[in-house]
Amino acid sequence: MAPNNIKENVLLMICYQLDTLLKHRVPCCGLCCKMAIVFLGHDDTGHGCHGVQTWFNRLGISLFFGTMDKTKPFKFKFFLFIIAILIFIIIITTVRTPMIYRSIPPPRRALDTCPFQISNQSITPLENTKHFLVSAYMDQRVKGFDIRIISIFRRDSIQTLYCLFCCAGHLSNTTLVTVLVHEDHFGFPFSATDVMCQIPPNCEATHVTLLTQPDGVKVSNQRWLPIKNKETSKEQEKTFQFDFTVCISTLFGEYNNVLQFAQTLEMYRLLGVGRVVIYNTSAGPELNRLLKTYSQEGLVEMVEWPIHKHLNPSNGWLFSKHGGDLQYYGQLVTLNDCIYRSMDRSRYVLLNDIDEIIMPYQHDNLKSMMDMLQQQHPDAAMFHIESHVFPYKFFTKGKDTPLPQWRGVPGFNILERIVREDPDKNIFHPLKMIIQPRLVEQTSVHYVLKMFGQKYKVPMDVCRIIHCPTVPQNERLLSQHKDTRLWDFKDKVMPRVTEMLRRGGLLSSDGES
Repeated sequence: MAPNNIKENVLLMICYQLDTLLKHRVPCCGLCCKMAIVFLGHDDTGHGCHGVQTWFNRLGISLFFGTMDKTKPFKFKFFLFIIAILIFIIIITTVRTPMIYRSIPPPRRALDTCPFQISNQSITPLENTKHFLVSAYMDQRVKGFDIRIISIFRRDSIQTLYCLFCCAGHLSNTTLVTVLVHEDHFGFPFSATDVMCQIPPNCEATHVTLLTQPDGVKVSNQRWLPIKNKETSKEQEKTFQFDFTVCISTLFGEYNNVLQFAQTLEMYRLLGVGRVVIYNTSAGPELNRLLKTYSQEGLVEMVEWPIHKHLNPSNGWLFSKHGGDLQYYGQLVTLNDCIYRSMDRSRYVLLNDIDEIIMPYQHDNLKSMMDMLQQQHPDAAMFHIESHVFPYKFFTKGKDTPLPQWRGVPGFNILERIVREDPDKNIFHPLKMIIQPRLVEQTSVHYVLKMFGQKYKVPMDVCRIIHCPTVPQNERLLSQHKDTRLWDFKDKVMPRVTEMLRRGGLLSSDGES
């Protein structure tokens, strides 16, 4: 066989291998071989390779095709052919590939780094909106939804939003959200709001964030909320860490009624309450010391609530009268968050203010009372309790009331409140509640907005609220009765209060002597 024939066959074999490697990129079979035929000076196929010549013409090297002097040595042709193949491969890999895939959006990569930034704040601004996120909870009680995000939304700026989940380290697809603004907003621009999300299939969700568009958002800038209240088995649902939790909505205005606070907490402890959740915006210095002592002991769970750093919260409940952005420093938001915060840990939740004590009158503790009521009303999710004011101006002083060592402690002594007023039937009489949190979806201050059960009003001879307001009430011509129910607990309450004040460093040296 002639040397030239051998070289031609070698080149054709090389070209065949290149065609095999590149055929998934180039829709023209035998293209490299046709190039070789052109370089070698003959074309047995009779049709050449016009497509490749067009590409090389664009690069200004058309002399390779048809204009080459066929009398030049074969080695020069071989060299030029190799150069042409290299250039052709570069064109294929750098130009044609993006043209094929450019219109297909790249899928979200599985990122081991998600979530990127976890929010450790109780109030998290939602990027590119006027809204705020509080907490995310697993909640599959409403069909079609898996996650409920307790939020604060500006009512006139509701927009389409999307949930994005971190699924055990990788990002999910986005899902459209449903925004449920609570009906009790009392006219304020901002309102307690539930954001409902569905978790995509095959996602073990650990964290969630909200986006203003389904794609194209730089998720590394988003703040992620951990998902609480993960699903538990039915056996786990039968047992709870606490029988009773008290939710104290918001402390603000440098509230510093230390003595009343300590007495109320100790009274609740004797009644069977295992946990008191307090949302603190601005308590006074002495009260902060007391709350720290109770937190260290485990009775109190403090939630810092800096709503004043984000909005102009109102001191009142009605926008037309009090103004501001949000009712009572976000009272409704914190009450709803407290319900979900307690859902997996507490059998019952008491929703009342710090100057109120839900007091059983026929039982020594809350558990025996609720066992009776729940047996009588098994479908009840909410138990309404009537409130009675024990006025500021009525008190008694004698051997049965305050101790000298409490002298100088900020606040007043609730054991001096022994006169109870009957409610004024001519005006709205607010009630407070004991609820089963797993049967409640949304609440207002004095009644539940959405629940999966019935309501029951507890007779006042069974239970009533002892309301000891901090400030004197306006003169009212109401029936008044002596009521010393608090004194039934004073022998146990008083030494406990003294001990907690001592631990907090709140007793003066002369008072302790």
